[in-house]
Amino acid sequence: MKLTTHLVSAPLHTPFVTALRTATHAESLLVEINDGSLSGWGEAPQVWKVTGDSLAGAKACIEGPISAALDGLGPDDLTEALRRVQGAAVGNFGAKDAVDVALHDLAARRRGQTLHGFLGSTVDVVRTDMTLSVGDPDALAGTAKARVADGFDVLKIKVGTDAAGDVERVRRVRDAIGPDVRLRLDANQGWTRRDAVTVIRALEDAGCAIELVEQPVAAADLDGMAWVTDRVGTPILADESVYGVRDLVAVIRRGAADLVNVKLAKCGGLAPARTLLELAREHGIGAIVGCMMEGHVGVGAAAALVSAYPTTAVNDLDAAWWLREPAVTGGIRYEGSLIHLPSAAGLGVTGLRV
Repeated sequence: MKLTTHLVSAPLHTPFVTALRTATHAESLLVEINDGSLSGWGEAPQVWKVTGDSLAGAKACIEGPISAALDGLGPDDLTEALRRVQGAAVGNFGAKDAVDVALHDLAARRRGQTLHGFLGSTVDVVRTDMTLSVGDPDALAGTAKARVADGFDVLKIKVGTDAAGDVERVRRVRDAIGPDVRLRLDANQGWTRRDAVTVIRALEDAGCAIELVEQPVAAADLDGMAWVTDRVGTPILADESVYGVRDLVAVIRRGAADLVNVKLAKCGGLAPARTLLELAREHGIGAIVGCMMEGHVGVGAAAALVSAYPTTAVNDLDAAWWLREPAVTGGIRYEGSLIHLPSAAGLGVTGLRV
């Protein structure tokens, strides 16, 4: 098998603003694994503020220890290849994710199956929410109405930059979209535990009907998140607090959250993601599958996972929707809140867009 990496930068049609960063491009490293006739694709996003992974680091890891670990294996040795990828280096979850997905994609193509079919599913449509960037109340309300008009019925508001103003921003959005659209919040670790409880209780008292609140406090503060979870009625979703199995076990043992957000670039690919989803289900923890600022390869893999491993709430897979133009040809297609999975083999990606 031949591994090739491709650096890509896809401009967004609208800047994406969170409590941690502002993005105008989706910067990622695409990995192509070729068996001599077919290619499997994977994607490693650059996420300095969450995982710490960089494109340069992912490239070095893939072309160094991961390639060395896969040396001598054939394209039919999927189980052993996946095991070696995870053991090739410490951390480097984006690099592991990209190679893991590319190996799955190649295996599916060699069998003439779609990736979701290879994972055991016949479902070719999954739903996603839509994220609203951080902004002032007027801008958020206007954007929310526009996204509902685009066909999205689950909206996520980025909060956490200003606890004092978050309540007003959320209330304005709820007033703008009415009661029928589901609304969830993502603080991206931006609140203290006391601010989180204050804001969430205020929104509960105002009847804003918040579906869930994602990562209200710092990732390492599981005691703080448990403190918040215990004091509010709104479900709490752990994101940055959970990378792998040990993290999820810690969340479960402390009762720190009601749900977990599983992301391929955070856990290292489809194989570890399936383990996390199964562990959450076994212990009665809700789950969604999310994404970083990825394109059609990364989001396509996550959507295939959701097709085969249904989650307890609508997933967060809108990242590729923000791209002005995909970096690849083929793959998934958005229609409002629906993501249509390809009927072609694997991820359905046919190559780089020149």
